[in-house]
Amino acid sequence: MRRLFSALILLAFFFSLHSCYYDNVEELYPQAPACDTTNVTYSVTVWPIIENNCTSCHNAGFPSGNVSLSNYDEIVAAVKNGSLLGTIRHENGWSPMPKGGGKLADCDIKKIETWINAGTPNN
Repeated sequence: MRRLFSALILLAFFFSLHSCYYDNVEELYPQAPACDTTNVTYSVTVWPIIENNCTSCHNAGFPSGNVSLSNYDEIVAAVKNGSLLGTIRHENGWSPMPKGGGKLADCDIKKIETWINAGTPNN
């Protein structure tokens, strides 16, 4: 009888531990931060993306494929002929960029699209 009582106490202890278990969904499955496309500007948002991902090959001194993206006017020209979005989105008919690298982060592409949809302001 004493053995049965001890077993029941032990069983109750284990069930009490299980009932204290708490899953916090945010801690178990962290979400990537949302893409902030508010206040997108050329100088603070778009230019750094282009500079960090494009200008090592597409600059005035070494315009790979005869494409330079070293200043605002050149970038707007690439927007107007469709090549900027076509290449960074990896769309059919365009050479996917960055060449030999992975596609730009979706958030960076959304920021560039937001700037284009705002009329490509030089801000």
